[in-house]
Amino acid sequence: MERKPVSGESEEQLSLTGMTCANCVAAVEKGIRRLDGVVDVSVSLASERATVRYRPELLSRGEIVEQVRRIGYDVVESRPDEETTDAERQARDREIQRQTRYFMVGAVLTTPVLVLSMARDFGLVGTWAHAAWVNYLFWVLATPVQFYVGRQYYDGALRALRNRSANMDTLVALGSSVAYVFSAAVTLGWAPGHVYFETSATIITLIVLGKLLEARARGRTSAAIRRLVELRPRTARIVGDDGGEREVPIRAVVEGDVVVVRPGERIPVDGVILEGETTIDESMISGESLPVEKAPESRVVGGTINLHGYFRFRATAVGAATVLAQIIRLVESAQAAKPSVQRLVDRVAAVFVPVVIAIALGTLVVWILTTGDVVAAVIRLVAVLVIACPCAMGLATPTAIMVGTGKGAEAGILFRNPEALELTRRLTDVVLDKTGTLTVGRPEVTDVVAAANDPADEVLRLAASVEKGSEHPLAQSIVREARKRLDDIPEPDHFRNHSGMGVEGAVGGRNVLVGTRSFLESRDIAVDGLAERGDELAGQAKTVVWVAVEARAIGLIGLSDVLKEGSREAVESLRRMGLRVLLVTGDNRRTAESVARRIGVDDVLAEVLPAEKAEEIRRLQQSGRRVAMVGDGINDAPALVQADVGIAVGTGTDVAIEAADVTLVGGDLRGVPRALALSRSTMRTIRENLVWAFGYNTLLIPVAAGVLYPLEWAPAMLRQLHPILAALAMALSSVSVVANSLRLRRRPLE
Repeated sequence: MERKPVSGESEEQLSLTGMTCANCVAAVEKGIRRLDGVVDVSVSLASERATVRYRPELLSRGEIVEQVRRIGYDVVESRPDEETTDAERQARDREIQRQTRYFMVGAVLTTPVLVLSMARDFGLVGTWAHAAWVNYLFWVLATPVQFYVGRQYYDGALRALRNRSANMDTLVALGSSVAYVFSAAVTLGWAPGHVYFETSATIITLIVLGKLLEARARGRTSAAIRRLVELRPRTARIVGDDGGEREVPIRAVVEGDVVVVRPGERIPVDGVILEGETTIDESMISGESLPVEKAPESRVVGGTINLHGYFRFRATAVGAATVLAQIIRLVESAQAAKPSVQRLVDRVAAVFVPVVIAIALGTLVVWILTTGDVVAAVIRLVAVLVIACPCAMGLATPTAIMVGTGKGAEAGILFRNPEALELTRRLTDVVLDKTGTLTVGRPEVTDVVAAANDPADEVLRLAASVEKGSEHPLAQSIVREARKRLDDIPEPDHFRNHSGMGVEGAVGGRNVLVGTRSFLESRDIAVDGLAERGDELAGQAKTVVWVAVEARAIGLIGLSDVLKEGSREAVESLRRMGLRVLLVTGDNRRTAESVARRIGVDDVLAEVLPAEKAEEIRRLQQSGRRVAMVGDGINDAPALVQADVGIAVGTGTDVAIEAADVTLVGGDLRGVPRALALSRSTMRTIRENLVWAFGYNTLLIPVAAGVLYPLEWAPAMLRQLHPILAALAMALSSVSVVANSLRLRRRPLE
């Protein structure tokens, strides 16, 4: 399980270059771990990032970078005025350009060798093609491919040798070199047989093509992070001491600055609106498509788009403290971390290349001893070396994690680490907190009931007028509802609060009472005409506020903590996924069961204090259940930590990142089934990738070694697998794994 840096530890993320397979990952991790002061290190092949936790009093970032370079790899460094992601993109673009150049050179030189060699083998050209000079021509054309295009594989193999390991480059260098050296020996008359310059050249060219396609595809797996980073404006317009506006780099904005935003502009940093009203598109942060209305005192998030109004706001969070920066950091950390399945793959990959080399040498010996045909034995040796692909194994898990977590971030679903993805797939129960999770977390007016001959709006108007003087949440809700419905709410002539009972005031010369039923009855005010309706609302777990004017009950107001939009749909989706859904709340059982009936949960845990929620989760776990707790990430923190998976429902600007394994940036509970669906899709993709990677090697290495040769009914191309076909298969294997991971981007979150 990945853990966050504790007090006294620092964390660095390094962007690496030069890695080709899981064995390179192991070499980098092993090399960094040798440094004094390193607490933990995790390297991802797909994201090409190393996450290093270390003790800063013993080690510095510069020493870590130096160690990476010492073991043969490099670190992408950005200039002070340059974003790290820009430097990474430029490095990736340079790598694509380099592989494109290598492929073009390889293709131009290999094509005539391959075409003429095949034409000669099939008797499609004259006897001149068998002259000695033709073999020398092949040698001349194949040599630049071998030592210019293929130099990167020799460099990688030597680097692995210095690190006392072996990697994909080792296999490519060995396989192509055997074919090249054997062909050179035949050309010089030192060995009998056929030349295979087309084989050595084509192997390298096809594998370079695979590297090129892989680099392009891997660039798309990090598209979500790039889009998030691109949300950050490069400049901001701030108000100076003289009241004038000036444009400054985003790095120059400090907490407390007054920032100006015009229609159509991105908000540069987080803050609170001082003046102006607008609507803001927060979809890239929260995943919710509807624009959000903002007014003075509203909070705004950096990176979101101002749609209409002009406003000024005070910066409250800048740089790494903004919500967007936290989201990017969380997604990058999740992508760089390793789930348990990847750690198992890494252990297999560590011995994979030596085992393949041993199999290849065994194949050579067996075929020489059984057939005496040295040429056929060498060809099988080359096929075995070339067809093995540890690269596919190294990419199987991290590419799926990158695409899955990136897709989640775009939908407002943030996974802290890959373990959350793994555990979410195996859940049996989902426990939902009520207040602030299923409901909006504050009372809202749901019913306004008037006595005969009394208008409902008049009941609300008089109640709101008197309640203006109260700070009680119920009073504020009544005033808020009246402002929505009515144009004018008069000020009371006088106001008096009766603690625990209600309020009293004069409106237009009339005495008005607003409060409990017992408050009215204590003043000898009859409520008989409204009693039945009041009991009905109370039976629906609503709070009933009574209104009387001049010693006569004129109406009542029902209030309730209303369900969030989509709560019922979320519960229905979870149950369709085969999960048991429970409601946990500190409310009395009557209120809890009323809410449960409305949303359709399976069971209710009522009258549970916040401190007791974790114990309820533990009790479910002890009965063999795997439990997710869904809460607001603050009061429910103990339960979120106790649960197998804690899911915090945020509000778009208050991201409860610290409390949970999964954070829903928006407040929509429908994000919970979406998160579970994304988890299941991601883990299914990882399983598919691993089946492909391991199955590919398990099946094709024996085929390359010749196990099908005795079977006359088997296709000839499989009985004698040519190294060129082996190289093509190797090149396509890693591309297939990345392409399969990219399919996650098109899967709906349902």
